[in-house]
Amino acid sequence: MPKRLLMKELSRYNVGTWADIIYRNTLLYPDQEAFVYGDTRITFSEFNTRINKLIHALHKMGVKKGDVLGILSWSCLQFAEVYGATMKGGFIASPFNPRLRADELEYIINYSEANTLFVGPELLEVANSLKQRLPKVKNYISLEGSAPNMIAYDDLLASHPGEEPDVQVEEDDPVCIIYTSGTTGMPRGALYTQRRLMEDSKTLIVDMELQPGHKRVQITPLFHIAGNTHFRASLYSGGCNIIVKFFDAAETLQIIQKERATHMDFVPTHLAAMLNLPDLKKYDISSMKFLWYGASPMPLEVLKKGMKVFGPIFAQGYGQSESGPAISHLSKEDHNVLDRPEKEQKKLTSAGRPDIGVQVRIVDEKGKDVELGEVGEITVRSKQTMVEYWHRPKDTKAALVKGWLHTGDMGYYDEEGYIYIADRKKDMIITGGENVYPREVEEVLYQHPAVLETAVIGIPDQYWVERVHAVVATKKGASTTAEELIAFCKKHIASYKTPKSVEFVDALPKNPAGKILKRELREKYRKGTQKKT
Repeated sequence: MPKRLLMKELSRYNVGTWADIIYRNTLLYPDQEAFVYGDTRITFSEFNTRINKLIHALHKMGVKKGDVLGILSWSCLQFAEVYGATMKGGFIASPFNPRLRADELEYIINYSEANTLFVGPELLEVANSLKQRLPKVKNYISLEGSAPNMIAYDDLLASHPGEEPDVQVEEDDPVCIIYTSGTTGMPRGALYTQRRLMEDSKTLIVDMELQPGHKRVQITPLFHIAGNTHFRASLYSGGCNIIVKFFDAAETLQIIQKERATHMDFVPTHLAAMLNLPDLKKYDISSMKFLWYGASPMPLEVLKKGMKVFGPIFAQGYGQSESGPAISHLSKEDHNVLDRPEKEQKKLTSAGRPDIGVQVRIVDEKGKDVELGEVGEITVRSKQTMVEYWHRPKDTKAALVKGWLHTGDMGYYDEEGYIYIADRKKDMIITGGENVYPREVEEVLYQHPAVLETAVIGIPDQYWVERVHAVVATKKGASTTAEELIAFCKKHIASYKTPKSVEFVDALPKNPAGKILKRELREKYRKGTQKKT
């Protein structure tokens, strides 16, 4: 690495791009650890060299700047390196949820127009089964080992040079597609540019007080917007990412103890699992400086117990796949109210206040701002919201109105500017940090011969925080069981979307127009104890 003209080298890539950040870390922190994955540890210099090799390899395979790189894998070091190659090489990363079934993956991969697919070892079988149904994919690359009829990732790197590639990315070049689902269950990709993801990362760095040398445990998956943003913020600030493929409560605490980790982000289910360990006290977690949670409702009692165990180091973020994701956050200081009057503790049930650089308005159906304390739809404007839905102009026009992103979340605000989530406009269920849209599940249930009508709702659950629950009325003379319906769903959709419980009723409640009243179905399960985030 050139040292003699360090300042000149620091200006090699366009400022305001991820290529500049990656190269900056390489020059200023060459021997500092950038990633830890199991027994593998690589420095910023090694990370840079490896992604350079990957960029050169992809160019040799005919992959050009602006082409889409599909990633079908659980989190791993090589996943992070593919992200790095897209950031620096001008490709577009398109990570797919590995929990999806074959039919779902067929649709979303074709929709992405990816010409190259990186496949993790756990997904090889499903990827091979789909090859004939993915006409646009020309290159299959296996991660973490070799596989029949695929190019091994390590072989690619071994046969290509590590010098800086002859490519320059711009601030407004597209860099990533993050997928969400519509009310029909059809996936839509939120497209982001270099600039927009940079803006979002700056926000999170401020919120989480990240600095060079901090060590962050990455348990939120890299394909998810939450895992994506925390990965980026740590990389931007010169910190170390400790990548965990599959969450295990005891293993996570062991990693914190062994690595002297300082930061971690998680969903409430992760915290509940760690707090329920019988030998929790044996782990040394004193190195932790910051715990960030989000993605689903946090039960207030779980949060209080967590603060007693880990200390006053909790903060919360609210956002979505289309918003960058930063919308608002509840700071560490906001959490330190457990010894204060109940009125002051109420803010723990909020989603915090708007982030720096983010404007929030709460509006009625006509787009008019609602009064303080009145429920309306949360709309957002910032420099980190998505550019558009990938190849979905009509959906984009509906979501982005005069520069304001309509989130579909209903909420209100108080006199101090704290935002409270009242409900989700589109009845979305968040279970274990994953989004589930009831209509998609209902469409599957309606395919069962015994089902007359059904409504899928989210109900409180001690582990998943919100559980997918199906209420079913059967056809006259027909019979089925909860186990049969759950098994039927598992054949057609991802396990996390499948109902965890089924309730049989004679008829579902409806309004005079015949619309099923999900509000009434949810009413008996909701006792007002869930912390909305």
